[in-house]
Amino acid sequence: MSFSIKDRQKSIEEVKNQEMDVLIIGGGITGAGVAVQTAASGMTTALIEMQDFSEGTSSRSTKLVHGGIRYLKNFDVEVVSDTVKERATVQKIAPHIPKPDPMLLPIYDEPGSTFSMFSVKVAMDLYDQLAGVTNTSFANKVLSKEEVIERVPKINTDKLLGGGLYLDFRNNDARLVIENVKQAAADGANALSKTKVIGFTYHDNGQLSGVKVEDQLTKEIYDIHAKVVINTTGPWVDTIRELGKEEGIKPMMRPTKGVHLIVDQSVLSVSQPTYFDTGRHDGRMVFVIPRENKTYFGTTDTDYTGDLTHPRVTNEDVDYLLEIINHQFPNANVSIDDIEGSWAGLRPLISENGGSDYNGGNNGVMSEASFNQIIDTVSGYLNQEKTKEDVEKSLKLAESSLSEKGNSAISRGSSLDVDNKGLVTLAGGKITDYRLMAEGAVALISKILKEKYDKHFDLVDSSNYPVSGGHFDHTKVDEKISELTKLGQEKGLSKEEAEFLANLYGSNTESVLTYLNEDIPGLSQSEAASLMYALNNEMTLTPVDYLLRRTNYLLFISDQLNRIKEPIIKKMAEYYGWNNEQTTSYRLELENSINESQLMNLKKEN
Repeated sequence: MSFSIKDRQKSIEEVKNQEMDVLIIGGGITGAGVAVQTAASGMTTALIEMQDFSEGTSSRSTKLVHGGIRYLKNFDVEVVSDTVKERATVQKIAPHIPKPDPMLLPIYDEPGSTFSMFSVKVAMDLYDQLAGVTNTSFANKVLSKEEVIERVPKINTDKLLGGGLYLDFRNNDARLVIENVKQAAADGANALSKTKVIGFTYHDNGQLSGVKVEDQLTKEIYDIHAKVVINTTGPWVDTIRELGKEEGIKPMMRPTKGVHLIVDQSVLSVSQPTYFDTGRHDGRMVFVIPRENKTYFGTTDTDYTGDLTHPRVTNEDVDYLLEIINHQFPNANVSIDDIEGSWAGLRPLISENGGSDYNGGNNGVMSEASFNQIIDTVSGYLNQEKTKEDVEKSLKLAESSLSEKGNSAISRGSSLDVDNKGLVTLAGGKITDYRLMAEGAVALISKILKEKYDKHFDLVDSSNYPVSGGHFDHTKVDEKISELTKLGQEKGLSKEEAEFLANLYGSNTESVLTYLNEDIPGLSQSEAASLMYALNNEMTLTPVDYLLRRTNYLLFISDQLNRIKEPIIKKMAEYYGWNNEQTTSYRLELENSINESQLMNLKKEN
């Protein structure tokens, strides 16, 4: 199936000339998840995104699919249970993307520590039971001080007691979005990036009938009509809600900014993802994660009121993270000049929700007595000395404000709402819960279509519906990747090249390999095949789309950029028929993205 610039014009004509059952505004993970389910259920679907798919929040996460162990510091068992179950579902429907990558949690004897050696064992045992990995190779381990140092030799050893090791999953956030979008398109959805909503249209009775959009490539303005319009724009939710409103709205969102920095592994090396308290007694935690031959770390968690489209890394962000990293790894001496890449993203927090990001900001303060009571009860339960009812009673006695608020029918920390004009808004949540959130929204959309339009749909079982690239047995990921790697080797690729493609594209790897005969001066066979597949099948419209969101070159393989960027620009200019002015513009856009990622302006100031 193709999904390219040629299909884009066809989709534009379709959405201009027929009323959709559902129109989804926002092409991040939430909107993409809704589109997969509506299209697979037979609803005529339009998905529109003002930037590239996943260009906002959904390509700027910590790049993990969490199990939510952070919630166990306040023993919010229900949230963890929901999260680990949904994580398993995401791994089932997109098995080539989330990969198991155990997390190391060092424990220190210092005030304000999230866990003690005792409480981390209780939390991890409970976590394993909820995740269903007890007595498997992924079961948790308690590590001695010496074992922690052996795994992370350069870690701060002052007051180090030991650590915990538990299952978590790494993620390719932008790939998860595009695979959902591709699956929706394969099932008939009209998915349009670079298409900005500039207004709403209404029926004579004042009810919403659709949107007015501006094509960001051609500047054409046209209307899209739909029976149901849903707002899934993350940090932009309030911006969309305000369109057409004569009076102001009560803001729903409280965006917070998270920053991550990338250095070479020669500067900071860790053998596996590591998660620790900041040491600043601010209730936050920081990740340090190996990727490719790089190490990245973050995140910050600060309220944000600036440009939603373009959050930036500031000197304050860099200073904050470097201070923490250099305290945790005393001999690393990481400086701003060592930073090879970075990103800043916004988390779409709901303003009434006290929960914060996975770096562990507090929802409230649990009393020492409440905490100890829960520890004792849960420990007794794990030793079969207490009942489940005892645990539930203990938890109810704790302060309820510690739990994330939200509509638990779709996801903790998320909200599903319909306003008086008929606009459906799905907001908040986190990437792990995207499918569950979408499922709740699609059930509501189906109900509206049935009650208002007498249209009936059998909804897809999205928990068993693979996204593009995930059409293989999720219990045999290693075997499938090995099989696809061998296929690439048989066609002349090195094992490293073939394995890279197999992990990136999953069951679509065979389609990628059909482009191996493409000859693009300056690119290897595998690089050329990857580019041509992205142009023909992944709606890749600019060099930044390709190098930042379809692949990770701009972030984690940046040492290859100088070699490949010009051949890529030249091929895209040929493919799209860009004139000199357009080619120069896209080249400048890429250079600006590279400079911003590498913090060139901040480095000049220091």
